Amino acid sequence: MVLACVLGLEIELERECGSSRWLNVLRNYALAATIGQGLRLRFLKEVHKIPRVSVEAGTVCDGCNDSAGFTSPGLDSQSGDDFSLSQIRNVAILGSTGSIGRAALDVLAQGHPRFRLAAISCHTQLELFEQQIMSFSPKRAFVTGLSEEASRRWQDSNLSETRGKPTSGSSQRIAGRDRLVEYVAGPEVDIVLAAIVGIAGLETALAAAGAGKRLALANKESLVVAGSLLMNLAKLNGAELLPVDSEHSAIFQCLQSGRACSEVKRIVLTASGGPLRDWPIEKLPSATIENALSHPTWQMGRKITVDSATMMNKALEVIEAKWLFGLEPEQIAVVVHPQSVIHSMVEFVDGSVIGQMSPPDMRLPIHYALNYPERTPSPSPTIDWSKPMQLDWRPADLERYPALQLGFEVAARGGTCGAVLNAANEAAVELFLQQKIKLTEIATICRDVLDHHHYSPSPSLSELQEQDCWGRNEVQKWIQAK
Repeated sequence: MVLACVLGLEIELERECGSSRWLNVLRNYALAATIGQGLRLRFLKEVHKIPRVSVEAGTVCDGCNDSAGFTSPGLDSQSGDDFSLSQIRNVAILGSTGSIGRAALDVLAQGHPRFRLAAISCHTQLELFEQQIMSFSPKRAFVTGLSEEASRRWQDSNLSETRGKPTSGSSQRIAGRDRLVEYVAGPEVDIVLAAIVGIAGLETALAAAGAGKRLALANKESLVVAGSLLMNLAKLNGAELLPVDSEHSAIFQCLQSGRACSEVKRIVLTASGGPLRDWPIEKLPSATIENALSHPTWQMGRKITVDSATMMNKALEVIEAKWLFGLEPEQIAVVVHPQSVIHSMVEFVDGSVIGQMSPPDMRLPIHYALNYPERTPSPSPTIDWSKPMQLDWRPADLERYPALQLGFEVAARGGTCGAVLNAANEAAVELFLQQKIKLTEIATICRDVLDHHHYSPSPSLSELQEQDCWGRNEVQKWIQAK
C-alpha cells in the first residue's frame, strides 16, 4: 500500500507501485484530483493507462513530440492551436492588487470581446481591491488573508437588506484560500493568470494545471519550488502553461524560430542589474531600503525589487528556465542589460541569435499569454525607431551578485533545493525590509540555510512544504544567533 500526502491529505493508493517513477506519476494524478480541501481522490482503475512521463526537467523538449494539448515553451510542443480564438474565455486574475495583477486588469480593460473577467483575488489589500471590484465587476471576488470574523464581515458587505441576497449586478464575495483553490480547478474559469507573490501562489498554480486550464504563470516561485510536480501535472492533464515573466515570455517567443530543442545551444536571460548595479561593491553593505527599491526601469512590488537589487530574481529565473525549457544549467547564461529592451535571447546551434525586444512593460507578455498563438494589438508602448538608441550588455558579475550563483547551483541539483532557497530568500528579504539585516546579508543567509538543509532528490509536495517551513525557521534562528 502506498501512501501519498497531497496538500496535507493522506491519500491511500490501492495499487502497488513498482518503481519510484510510477510512484511520482501516481502522486501527480492524486494531486490533480485532490487540489483543495474537501475533494476526494478519484482512484485510478487502470494503472497501465497512466502516461509515461519523466519527473525530470525537459519533459516537453524530450524529442517525443507527444505533448498534444499541452503548451509549454518547448520547441517540440505544438499545442495551442486547439485554443479557439472565437470562443469567449473566462479569465481569473489571482493577485490582482499586485503590479502584475494591475497590469493584467489594464490589458482586459481594453475591451477585447474574447475575454471575460470571471474572478479576481487579493490577500489583504482591501482598499484597492474594493476599487477594482467597482471598476471591473468580476463575477467573483476572493480574499484569502483575513481572519474568520473579518472574512465574514467582508462577505456580508455587499448583501442587500432584502433577505440577504446579493445586490443585482454585484460581484459575489468569497473569503478563504481553499475556496479560491477549489474555484480555480472548477468549470467557471478557462484562463488563470497566476500573479500571487511567493510560495503562496503554489496551490492555485497546481490546481489550475491539475484541472487542465491555460495557466499564464507570473509566479516564478511555483516552478522554483515544485517544478517537477507542476510541469508533470500540466502534461498529464492537458494544461497550457505560458510564462508571463518578461524574460521567459521572450524565450518562448524566440523559440518559435526553431523546429526542435536539439537546435538550441543556449538561452540568454537579460537582467537590468537592479538599482545598485553601478555602486562600488564595497559600498553595497550600506544600501538602504530606499536605495534598493529605486529601480531604474521597472515598476514592481517591494519584494521583487529587492530581489532585483541582489539579482536573486535572476537566480530564480535560471531555475524556472530549467523546468520550462528542459535545459541544463550550462545552457543558461545571464547578462546585464541596463536598458531592459532586449528581454532575452536564444542562441541556436548554427550561431544565429534571436532576441525579443520591446519597451519594458509587463502588459505585453500578459497580452501575449492570453492571446497565444495569435498576435493582436496590445496596450503596451512600442519602440520609437525615429529616435537613436543604444543597447548594452555585459556579463553578470558573480562577486557583485553572489545570489545568482545560488540559482545555477540549485538548478543543477534540483530536489528540495528550490524550496529551501525560495523560503530563505523570502524570509531574508522581509528581514531587510524590517531593517534587521543588510542587503548583502540576504545571499549569505540563503547560502548558509541551503548548505545545511536535509536534501531530498525526489521530494513529494508535503516534503517541499516541510522544507519551506524549515527554511523560514532557519532564517529566524540565523538572525537570533547574529
